[in-house]
Amino acid sequence: MTRDEEIIEIEIAEDDSIVVDVVRPLPAKRQTKAKNQKATLVYILLPMLFLAVTLLGGLRLGATDNAFIFLKPALICLVFAAVLLLLFFRSGLLRLDGWFFEDGSLLQNAANGGVLLTLFAASAQIFNSLLPEQGLTFWVVGFCFFWTLWNNLFAEFDTKKLLRSLGALFGMAFVVKYLVLANLTTTSSGSWLQRIFENPGKEAFTWLLDLPQYSGGTGYIQFFALALYLIGLFLTPSASPEED
Repeated sequence: MTRDEEIIEIEIAEDDSIVVDVVRPLPAKRQTKAKNQKATLVYILLPMLFLAVTLLGGLRLGATDNAFIFLKPALICLVFAAVLLLLFFRSGLLRLDGWFFEDGSLLQNAANGGVLLTLFAASAQIFNSLLPEQGLTFWVVGFCFFWTLWNNLFAEFDTKKLLRSLGALFGMAFVVKYLVLANLTTTSSGSWLQRIFENPGKEAFTWLLDLPQYSGGTGYIQFFALALYLIGLFLTPSASPEED
């Protein structure tokens, strides 16, 4: 097909009038280039983003020596991630028939499944990042996540509305954990009696809420993890390049 070739579409409207549209298709080279760019995004860039989120989401820094600590996600994080993927399909952010094909090859379906698997792992680690590690706050914040996700399953959502809702939910959870609760936790070294005399209020909250002690750099790491995750969701197409 050359650049000057056109496709004429003729439609009959409800009032029996004839509507003629002239469609100029994209040249073959431009179509191939666009498809290659989308394949690079889906099969290289997105998995790298989601794998980076998976690594950073479980990373913490020790309070005293800034040692790297990698925490595995709790079982409830896997449940939340599964519900979140269900919301993605329900809102139209992802289309199941756009990622898996009955007439597609095994390699195509396996590659598409691998991309979705990295998305699931990154989602589980984001919940691992935003949930307090233990204590009463773990159950309070976890219940808030559960209640929000459960209500969203029965709400009318489009893609933009879902992304805005997730951005607000994750942003609030980040503020609660790394700005509010982190300031209630003491990270000073020394004996327990010495810490009580230096800062009795923080020591009391640390003991009552059973909050773990991490370095302040942990918040910076989790901020970038959350930002990369939201960027990855924004770049994720509803269907794989093969579907187009």
